Amino acid sequence: MIYDGHAYCIPDQRGNGGFENRSEFQRLLQYCMAHHFAPALRAKDRALGDSSALADLSQSFSLDAIKEAKFRAAENGRFEWEVDGEVYFKQVMPPLITDMFYSAEMLIAEMDYAGVDRALLHRSPYLGIDNEFIADCCRQFPNRLQGLAYVREWLIHKDPESAANLVEKLINQLGLSGLHILPHFASVYGVHEDWDSARYQVFWDEFVKLDVPLFVTLIAHERKTVEEYLEQLRILTRWVERYPTSRIVLTHGFDWMRFLDGNVLSIPNEVYDCTPCDHEHFFVQFLPAVFLGKVFDYPMLEAKPTLEQMVDKIGLDRLLWGTDIPILMRYTTYRQSLDQIRVHCEDIFGAKGLSQVLGSNMGKLMNVAED
Repeated sequence: MIYDGHAYCIPDQRGNGGFENRSEFQRLLQYCMAHHFAPALRAKDRALGDSSALADLSQSFSLDAIKEAKFRAAENGRFEWEVDGEVYFKQVMPPLITDMFYSAEMLIAEMDYAGVDRALLHRSPYLGIDNEFIADCCRQFPNRLQGLAYVREWLIHKDPESAANLVEKLINQLGLSGLHILPHFASVYGVHEDWDSARYQVFWDEFVKLDVPLFVTLIAHERKTVEEYLEQLRILTRWVERYPTSRIVLTHGFDWMRFLDGNVLSIPNEVYDCTPCDHEHFFVQFLPAVFLGKVFDYPMLEAKPTLEQMVDKIGLDRLLWGTDIPILMRYTTYRQSLDQIRVHCEDIFGAKGLSQVLGSNMGKLMNVAED
């Protein structure tokens, strides 16, 4: 079984994205595009620009930093805005996303072509927060897709019981298979509190009773220091220690770009020291193509020493392959993202290890029996 542990279906980026209205979704989109690492390009000649017209970039975590820029979700995977009459854009999704959405049917077609059996649908507010949309995608292809629930991080601490009840409903009634949380987005809405603090405890105490995995994305903001990143890993470790029987996944892996020096990728030992690497219910995803594709050419052999390090530090039974499809197709095809591991890293993982990291680990995590 080949199981992609990190995929997306994306509702229309020109709609309301599951928010109460388009305006609210638009504000968040503009904030996220201002801080997205994709280069800002001038449309008429692709000259390099910057994102300063979208937001005051000195304000790292605030929707109040947004500026009037005629920002819009355009087409072909682009988000556009204007500066002095000139159109600028960021190519955040691949050009094949012509109508700014990515349906379950589109994902399944790519999976069929690449030979991927299953995929787990992840969440991010700037890609929409509509749980019903994700559940519907899974209902269309119940033997191919599973989906994660999402609750707004910035609201949990205000009413943790209601947030916990919502997650219970999303899991037990809507049929979603786990929870995805991105603590960074609480800060965007002015909530600067650790996600393992006392005000979150009721929420987490109720969540772990559901016995479904938690997926945590520690977004690496370019203005965060290494120490701030390490503190986020320590919070994750504290959560694991508080709930030792719960399954938890660090999505995307580590902060790859922070530890890149030229053509050398090196994750320092202090990162692993701050992470619960030896805990039996802690898993780490690796998605090299989506982050390193802008630096290294396929098959990105420069990343192999880091993968060897992860095998040593974490173990073959707790590493999960994922892709970030369709986003990764800015850099590689879906089949290449699979062969990057299956073909070019066979010497690292071996036949049994490849079977684990490409599918059986995810199957066990998500309670899916192999065919």
